[in-house]
Order: sequence, then C-alpha cells, then structure tokens
Amino acid sequence: VQLVESGGGSVQAGGSLRLSCVATGNTIGWQSDCMAWFRQAPGKEREGVAAIFGADGSTNYADFVKGRFSIAKDNANHTLYLQMNSLNPEDTAMYYCAADRIAGTICRKFARCSGAFCGALAYRGQGTQVTVS
Repeated sequence: VQLVESGGGSVQAGGSLRLSCVATGNTIGWQSDCMAWFRQAPGKEREGVAAIFGADGSTNYADFVKGRFSIAKDNANHTLYLQMNSLNPEDTAMYYCAADRIAGTICRKFARCSGAFCGALAYRGQGTQVTVS
C-alpha cells in the first residue's frame, strides 16, 4: 500500500486546511484498516493527531485537537482526510498519514502517541507541510 498526502500549505492563524491521504496498491480490506494522522515539528518528536478504525468508524484525537480537527475516510475513493479548523502557529508541522491492519483498541492509541511508537504502523506517507502564521 502506498500513501500520498496532500493539502498542506501556509495559512494565517484561525484559518482552515483539509489534508488528504490517498491509498493505492493493495487496498483490499482497506475500509477496515486503522488509519491515523501524525505530525512532527522541527526539533520535536513525532506525535499523534487523530486515528480512525475503519471496521466500526470509531475515532480518537489528541488532547491538543480540542474539537478543532476531524478525521474521516472515504472508502470508495481510498482517501483519508483531516479537516483542521482554528489553526494556530503551534500546529505548524509536517503532517503524515499511516495505515495498518490492527485491532481497534490498539488503533486508538495512535491518536495520542509520541516518539518511536508513532512510527509503528506499517504503511506511511511522505508528509505534507502545514505552516500557520
């Protein structure tokens, strides 16, 4: 499975962006997979942002999201989204998507991961830069 992110850019504080992550390749069963968004700012560890467990649609978010972000999947188009509203400069980072076929109880943990554990999902994209000024 290959993952390609897009939708990043530069916005002013208070603005919005919608990130996309398109999955290609062996996507059989993709709709049931765990998918997540992570971010990494310069000089900081990678951290979880949000996760969605495809089998039941359950979602989980990092505390800093505070209702500003929303994760969603479009199964028909093999696309994962992250709608980000009320952005602030602390949200500036490279944003990555990842996917794996794991249990929901483990999937939700990736929304709040930090460091090396955030890299544990099998399939990862190259990232898209988000800059908030």
